[in-house]
Amino acid sequence: MPGLRYDVVEVKFKGGRKDYYRNVHQLDLTTGDYVVVEMQSGFHIGAVSLQGELVRLQVKKRAVKINDDTKVIHRLATPKDMERHEQAVLRDLPSLYRSREIVRELKLNMKLSDVEFQSDNTKATFYYSSEERVDFRELIKMLASEFKARIEMRQISLRQEAGRLGGIGSCGRELCCSTWLTDFKNIATSAARYQNLSLNPAKLSGQCGRLKCCLNYELDTYMDALRDIPTIEKPLETQKGRAYLQKTDIFRKLMWFGYGAESTWHPLPIDRVLEIVELNKNGIIPESFDVLMPIAEKEPITAATLNSDLQKLDAKYTSKAGNKKKKKKPRGPEGNSPRPAQNGKVS
Repeated sequence: MPGLRYDVVEVKFKGGRKDYYRNVHQLDLTTGDYVVVEMQSGFHIGAVSLQGELVRLQVKKRAVKINDDTKVIHRLATPKDMERHEQAVLRDLPSLYRSREIVRELKLNMKLSDVEFQSDNTKATFYYSSEERVDFRELIKMLASEFKARIEMRQISLRQEAGRLGGIGSCGRELCCSTWLTDFKNIATSAARYQNLSLNPAKLSGQCGRLKCCLNYELDTYMDALRDIPTIEKPLETQKGRAYLQKTDIFRKLMWFGYGAESTWHPLPIDRVLEIVELNKNGIIPESFDVLMPIAEKEPITAATLNSDLQKLDAKYTSKAGNKKKKKKPRGPEGNSPRPAQNGKVS
C-alpha cells in the first residue's frame, strides 16, 4: 500500500560487514546516519547503508528471513555513543599487534588479519585465516585475560581478508570485495582462456593471491560469442605447409593462423576455416588460404605411360610422312598435262 515504508534497514560495520535490522521505532533515517543496534550481548554502532524498497529486494534476493527474532535499531547514535565507539576503534590496532605476539608464542599456524571491538567494549572479534584446523582454546584464554572482554574467533577466506583490509586494484579503483562485492564465486583459469588472456599469474591474481573476481564479470558474454567459433583440434593442411591456430578474435569472428617456419599470421573468417577443415577431412589439400582448389596431382610415370607416348609420336610422324609421298599424276611428252580424251582417244 502507498505510504507504508519497509521497516528493515541495512547497516554497515567495520570491514564492509553488513546486516539487516528492523526499524521498529520508525526512526527518520538517512543513508550514512550512525545508529545504535542490538547485538547478542550489548550494543554496537554502525552506519545506515541502504533502506526502503532496495532493502526489500536485497532481502528477497539473499533469502534472508525477517521475523520477530531479527535484531532491532535502538536509536540514532548520540555524541556520547560516538565517543565510546571511537575509543573502541582505537583499541583495534594495538590489540592486533599484541594478539599476533601471543600467536607466535603459542606457535599456532594461523594469520590474524583484523580485530573488531564492540562499541560497548564487552566483546572482541578476531578474524583469522588458516589452511588447516587450529586448536585455539589456549589462545582464547590468554586473549580474554589480556583484553578483559569476551573473545570470538572467526575464520575468513583470503578473499574476505582482502575485503576487510581494502586497497587499490590494478584497474586503479578500490577493491570490489571491499566496496560492493559480497558473494565470492569460484574462479577457474578457464575463464582467462575463454577471454584470450595471457596465463600470467602475476597479472591474473589479485591482492588476496587468488584469481581476480573480475574475470567472471564478462565471462558469460564471451561464452555466448564462442558458440559460433569452431574448435580446431589439429593444424590446417595446405600445399604451403601446416598452419597452426595462433589467436582467435571472438567478436570479429576471425581466426589467425601461422605456419611453423614463419612469423606472419594470416587472418581467416570463420566460414573459410570451416571450408578448409572440411576439405582436409576429405583428404583434399588446398593450394592456399585464398585458393581452395587443390593442385592436380601428377600421374606416376611408368613403362606403359612411356610406351604410349612413343606410340603417339610414331603415329604423328607417320601421318606426316604419308602426306609427302602422295603419287603424282602422269604428264604428256612435252611436260604438259594430258589433254582430255576425245572420242575415247588420247591425242
